[in-house]
Amino acid sequence: NTVSNLIFILPPIYGAIQTCKDGLEKRYLAAYLCLTAVGLGSWCFHMTLKYEMQLLDELPMIYSCCVFVYCLYECFKYKNTVNYPLLFLLITYSFVVSIIYLNLKEPVFHQIMYGTLVSIIVLRSVYIVLWVYPWLRGLGYTSLTVFLMGFFLWNVDNIFCDKLRALREKMPPVVGAVTQFHAWWHILTGLGSYLHILLSLYTRTLFLKHRPKVKFVFGIWPVLLVEPPKKL
Repeated sequence: NTVSNLIFILPPIYGAIQTCKDGLEKRYLAAYLCLTAVGLGSWCFHMTLKYEMQLLDELPMIYSCCVFVYCLYECFKYKNTVNYPLLFLLITYSFVVSIIYLNLKEPVFHQIMYGTLVSIIVLRSVYIVLWVYPWLRGLGYTSLTVFLMGFFLWNVDNIFCDKLRALREKMPPVVGAVTQFHAWWHILTGLGSYLHILLSLYTRTLFLKHRPKVKFVFGIWPVLLVEPPKKL
């Protein structure tokens, strides 16, 4: 459960570096780094199981989703513009959720607030791939499907934890390791979130007349390379 967080850490760091190289907007640098922060916080929590480290896991999930919302809803704006009302709303949302959660200490509250942001992201993504850039459906639906698969396995692990633990004790060590559904939740949600940033960045660069292309490192891992607009 600790090591599986590497998928939240290493690919977004590469994405952040590539974003800087391509000279893209800082909001996407923030999106990649926020995803890395989630992975680092989750790593610390699962390594220590301390409440303070749990907050480093859970609160960055809220903050990163707020960045994702801003990026996705600002895809079709002119370059170098700032939507101050939306920015203020998301910062206020993050602040209020943090204060309430720190005092309430109720996981369900965090899940509802996080789920609300995810729902907003999903609705906007579906709108983009259905009515704006239909050729991005593959990327959009893959991101959503991978994320929901992770969410499903996370709930299975929560509900049947005792039975799964007893079953693993009868399995060979290697087989038992790959049935850690919470680790698969990390892997699948990390990949789904990363693919979402690619979708958002692809949409944004298309609008700005850039030439984005999805490449696969070692034929496996997707990265986005963005070439500047052609000069007339």
